[in-house]
Amino acid sequence: MKLSVNGKEHDVSVSDDMPLLWVLRDVLGLTGTKFGCGMAQCGACTVLVDGQPVRSCVRPAAAVEGRAVTTIEGLSLQGDHPVQRAWAEVDVVQCGYCQSGQILAAAALLQAKPKPSDADVDAALSGNLCRCGTYQRIRSAVHRAAELMEG
Repeated sequence: MKLSVNGKEHDVSVSDDMPLLWVLRDVLGLTGTKFGCGMAQCGACTVLVDGQPVRSCVRPAAAVEGRAVTTIEGLSLQGDHPVQRAWAEVDVVQCGYCQSGQILAAAALLQAKPKPSDADVDAALSGNLCRCGTYQRIRSAVHRAAELMEG
């Protein structure tokens, strides 16, 4: 099957039901997307498909054929997307395990709603769990990213 990941076409020989997460990590070597729970509950495996956050641990690779998949590696070439810059400015990261999923979910939110309220941020990222509990800093970083995107 052909997959479009981070703007590049890839021919992959995998079963149609192989989860996208494992295609990304094991076949394409894009290890920024993390395995968390394997049940679409924690958000560590979040990637963007056609700009929308999806859980790659339960999404069959065949379901994204012909669609644009973006991983944390593809969000920006230099890691300088406004959300990534805001994450660093606000010092969100503790262990960092959830961050790729959090950042991609935040980027999708800001694309849809450039000036989100606290309630918007909480709703959009509610399914992305942070074991370290940095939710206040995550919310602050999303608001900071919105500012960076304005100017």
